[in-house]
Amino acid sequence: MKILATLFLSLLLSGLYLHASKQAEDAKWVNLFNGKDLSDWHNPYSHGEFKVVKGVIELVANKKFFLAHDKQVSDFILESEIKLPQGKANSGFLFRSQKRENGSMFGYQAEVDGSDRKWSGGLYDEGRRGWIHPKKPIENSYNKKNWKTERQEAFKRNEWNHYKIRCQGEHIQIWVNGVKTTDLKDSTDAKGFIAIQHHGEKGQVYRFRNIKILEL
Repeated sequence: MKILATLFLSLLLSGLYLHASKQAEDAKWVNLFNGKDLSDWHNPYSHGEFKVVKGVIELVANKKFFLAHDKQVSDFILESEIKLPQGKANSGFLFRSQKRENGSMFGYQAEVDGSDRKWSGGLYDEGRRGWIHPKKPIENSYNKKNWKTERQEAFKRNEWNHYKIRCQGEHIQIWVNGVKTTDLKDSTDAKGFIAIQHHGEKGQVYRFRNIKILEL
């Protein structure tokens, strides 16, 4: 009985500790989008429209642009939801991204792919190196064995999709709807901006919501 009581107490204390730890972590999450307006966000481009409709960010443009959050971050977990318009559409989440003098943005991007190739959750280096993962063409054993499986089916084309991006040091991970799609190390950028993309298709409306971050 004494052993059972000790075991029960240990499990109880462990549960309380985990609960307290989760509460502490939850308290550190910060909403980058307040659901009402786009304070703390800016458009570094001379084109592109953005507004909030019923708690959702809507982007409209005739040329590609990125709407960026004001703060630069380094190590973090970022979560957000995105819904692509029907028809031709492609988007992404820039993270640790950089700005050129003309205001254009470049750097790491978690791909949101509306095409039949189904590369959502891949890592693209916008305006610089191009595809990092998967390679184009798909050429290494990791991609051959793993990309064309559940990763390709994680993204739901005409639904809201949940993205999670984790950066700590040079370790970069991306999840789409709970499925890990990218896990690699790259040391090109250690700090930069979070931004969301409109790919430039005329009349298309790209939607984002529930953008939050936990700095590590």
